[in-house]
Amino acid sequence: MTTFWRPAEGGVSVAVKVQPKSRRPGVQGRAPAADGERLRIGVAEAAEAGRANRAACAALARALDLPASAVAVTGGATSREKTLRVAGDPAALATRLEAL
Repeated sequence: MTTFWRPAEGGVSVAVKVQPKSRRPGVQGRAPAADGERLRIGVAEAAEAGRANRAACAALARALDLPASAVAVTGGATSREKTLRVAGDPAALATRLEAL
């Protein structure tokens, strides 16, 4: 199984699976997927008008102790399976991501 993140220019790309209207918001560990492993993120918000996307970015930023502006959706904006880009030093982010 491949890891859920990979280095990218100026940061890392993180494959996530977002669960809108979750009873347990926040990072919930890893989940298998057809294309490899994904980070599971639960959000209390509904998937309407981008609210779940913003909440997923904020949850990952909190888990990595970064400002919310450091995380953005780069793929899958209307899907539960998304790609988030985290800005920062890839080596430092790798250590934090592996701890999740």
